Formats: sequence, structure tokens, C-alpha cells
Amino acid sequence: MKIFPTDTKINFIGMRYIAFVISAFILIGAIALLFTKGLNYGIDFTGGTMVEVKVSTTAPDLGKLRTDMNNLDLGAMSLQEFGAPDDLLIRMPEQEGGADVQAAALIKLKTYLNGEFESVDYRRVEFVGPQVGEELKKQGLYAVIFSILGMLVYIWFRFEWQFSVAAIIALIHDSLATIGLFALTQMEFNLSTVAAILMIAGYSINDTVVVFDRIRENLRKFKKMPIFDLLNNAINQTLSRTLMTSITTLLALLALWTFGGEVIRGFVNALIFGIIIGTYSSVFVASPVLTFLNIRHTKAADEDDEDKTQGQNSEVSA
Repeated sequence: MKIFPTDTKINFIGMRYIAFVISAFILIGAIALLFTKGLNYGIDFTGGTMVEVKVSTTAPDLGKLRTDMNNLDLGAMSLQEFGAPDDLLIRMPEQEGGADVQAAALIKLKTYLNGEFESVDYRRVEFVGPQVGEELKKQGLYAVIFSILGMLVYIWFRFEWQFSVAAIIALIHDSLATIGLFALTQMEFNLSTVAAILMIAGYSINDTVVVFDRIRENLRKFKKMPIFDLLNNAINQTLSRTLMTSITTLLALLALWTFGGEVIRGFVNALIFGIIIGTYSSVFVASPVLTFLNIRHTKAADEDDEDKTQGQNSEVSA
């Protein structure tokens, strides 16, 4: 029994303008959210101290704790449950005055927690300076930019420049959409999120290359077929593979989301959204963009040059 039929005849290219409107709405919304709400940068990027504690109280009053900690004059403190009600994650912003002042602020926080609970288990204390945070932010941005440029070069050599342009448009679409999700939900944006975006880019380009390879194969087989029909055939022929790959990947990610805990929750959220948006862009963005780049003309010209070369070589041999 086939879960997904391999002989579908869906007119994906005919729906390209609807898909472009949806994609434009997503991208404009993501950019608007970045300029209005911005990203909720984690301590990796902003600097500060992150403290994970397990307290003796089974169900601590988080509202009272937030109020009390914000009255310690240590800046805007962040408090949340971290997997269990008695497991808390506290984020304290960077204190002006350097490492000594930051250490004194941490002692003040610990003094408050020790007085509030009978026992406090300090499981993790992480400190990131503001200069390190700025450096990590730049390195994360460079990682995304250079990875996309590397993929552009690879697709350019692997196929033709039209395919490279279409693939990069899809990659930028997926990356911006994922960043927009974090701006909308205000989930913490940290180094693991950057790693997730790079993984999404890799997954998306892999899926896109499979479709592009079938398009190139069909261009050689069906030289007189209208380009819209040819692109539709290629997408439909690879649709079963695309869906099966995406669903099996999502099943693994859902297991991670369920059992992985809060430590990797943001990372998994980004990947789940990225797999969905990457599958969408491979079908509805990357391939339809080729309709505006005249790939048929280029392939025909290349094949004519190849035929002439072969003919000249035959004459020389004769």
C-alpha cells in the first residue's frame, strides 16, 4: 500500500502566484516583526548570568518570586520553569561595572534564594560578558551568510545560474521565515537557534536539489514540452520522496520535542517550523521562480553548442 501516490498531477506551477502572495506576506511580516518587536536574544548574545536551580518547594509561587527578584535592583530578571515546577531558570542581565559587580549581583541573588527556600541546588551558573556576546552575534551572522553563499556557488557549478538564483531565493525565504517566528513568539534566540537555521538551510537545499535534478533530466528528455508542464511533472514525480523525507524527519523532531526537555526546546521548535517551511519553498517557491528565468532557452543553447562540437569532432575524425 502506497501512503503517497507517485502519479499525482497537481498543478503546482498554476498556483505560483497564490504561493508568491503567501510568501510575500510571510517575509514582509517577518521583517516588520524584526524592526518592531525584535528578537529575544539569549545570554549568548546579550551578556549576563543564567542560573538553573532546583528548589525544595514542589510548586513555588513564580509571581511572587518574579516580583521579589525584580525588587533586588539587579535589572529586569527573567524567571521560568525548566522542565519541572521545582526546577527554575533565572536570567540576570549584565550589570554595569564589570565582572566584580556581576559576581556581587550573583551573591545577592543566591542570598535571596537561600532565604526563600529550605534548600537550593545550584545546577548551572553561566556568565557571558557583553563583548563576548557581541562577538558571538557577529559570528552567528557570518555563519549564516557564508553558508548561503557557499550553497549558491555549489548550485551554480552543479546546475546553471538560474537554478542557483532560485535556490538562494528559497533559502533566504526559509531563513527569514524562521527568524520571523522567533520575533513573533519571542522565544529565546541563541546560538542553538543559529545552528538550527543552518540545519534548515542544509535540509532545504537538499530537498530543492532533488527537484532541480529531475527538472534538468526532464529538460533533456522532453525538449518540446511546454516549460510549465515540464516543471509540474518534475515536482509531481519527486513529491512522494519530498513528503516522506519531511514526515520522517518531523517524527524524529516530535520525539525530541516531547522527551528532550526545555534545554533543546527552542532548537527543536526552529527545526520543526523550518522543515515545514523548507518543504513548502522547495515546491512552491524554488521551482516556480524558474519560470521567470528562461531555463529552456539556456538549456537549448547549451545543447546546440554541444551538438555542434560533436559534429565538428566527427568531421575531424572522418
